[in-house]
Amino acid sequence: MTDAIYPQVRVAPVRLLNPETVEQLLNLLAGTGGIRRILLKGQSIPAEVPYGPARGAPNPHSKRRTIVVLGEEVDLRTHVGTIIMELESIDALPAIREACDQVFTRFPYSIQEGRFMKTHATTSDYAKYGPDADELLLGLVDPKSRKGPVILQGSR
Repeated sequence: MTDAIYPQVRVAPVRLLNPETVEQLLNLLAGTGGIRRILLKGQSIPAEVPYGPARGAPNPHSKRRTIVVLGEEVDLRTHVGTIIMELESIDALPAIREACDQVFTRFPYSIQEGRFMKTHATTSDYAKYGPDADELLLGLVDPKSRKGPVILQGSR
């Protein structure tokens, strides 16, 4: 299980992010050492219209795109509002702040320290991954999702 000794930070811009901004920020953060996990939170953008008279029709949303992070294509399935990170140590915070300063030039953001991810296995984690789940996946499960999380190998 993930120990509570790992510090967590949340980057909260004042607006929802475009896919280009998310791609730029993730590539800068992936090059920084000291980040264990990154969780993108925001409004879900389904590939198909989930309800109403157009149910099942393709959802032509301009923010649902494929981005390239660390040379790997990733389908962005959310309109990102906040980015939560679990760090190996708090020493990585200045590098994160520098990356955010480079990307967020036209609008403000805040970086908050606290506890934002689950640190123990939840019922959803147990149901999706079983009793021997990888500790880096804990708390990142969307129980309704049919797709698993995107795992990128960073600077480790």
